[in-house]
Amino acid sequence: MLYPILVFNMPKTKVTEKFQITIPKEVREEVDLKPGEVVVVEKVSGQELRVKRFRMIKDPLSMLVGKKPFNRHVPIEEFEEKAEAR
Repeated sequence: MLYPILVFNMPKTKVTEKFQITIPKEVREEVDLKPGEVVVVEKVSGQELRVKRFRMIKDPLSMLVGKKPFNRHVPIEEFEEKAEAR
C-alpha cells in the first residue's frame, strides 16, 4: 500500500475526474492570479509538476525591437545584403 508523503504548511488540492485542479486561494492571492489568465503546466519530474503564469505582452514589437530609437537609417538594400551574407 502506498502512503502519501505529508508536506505540512503547503496548500493542497485534489485532481478531479476531469483532471482539473483548483489553485488554492492563498496561492492565487499571493501571486495575484486572475480568472481567465492562461497558465502553463509542465512536467518537472515523475512526481513534480510546475504551473507558470503565461504572460501576455501588450506590445510584442517593442519587446523585440526595443523602446530606444535607432539613430541610423539602414536602407533596405543594405539590410538585405547583410541578411544574405549570413
